[in-house]
Amino acid sequence: MTKAKPGLDKNLSNVIDELNESPVNSHHAQQIQQDENDRRHKDADNRDKPTDLIHP
Repeated sequence: MTKAKPGLDKNLSNVIDELNESPVNSHHAQQIQQDENDRRHKDADNRDKPTDLIHP
């Protein structure tokens, strides 16, 4: 993980570092792809519940 530089988003810095990583073999490539799919799925789950924003 990278240290956050002033004025830069730490999350985006970490994503850039992960994208620059090249797989060593096919298993490692599959693991990298699965991590990306997990992040995408988690992001979709976070966007599916607009009712959470309504105050009771």
